[in-house]
Amino acid sequence: MENGWINIYSSSLPHLMEMAKELLRENEIESVVVDKRDSAYITIGELELYVRDRDVMKAKFILEKNPL
Repeated sequence: MENGWINIYSSSLPHLMEMAKELLRENEIESVVVDKRDSAYITIGELELYVRDRDVMKAKFILEKNPL
């Protein structure tokens, strides 16, 4: 991942990751999901949600106030 992006959320459940990404999008926060699951065994590993460093505090606050 490029500099300036911070991992704020991880999950092994794709539907939770999509919900988090959509919640941030609704609040005008750009985010990127990085899939770190094993390609042969998708139950091993996690998906990670990254936001720009300037949005970290706001994004964490939004996710804390809207539990997934």
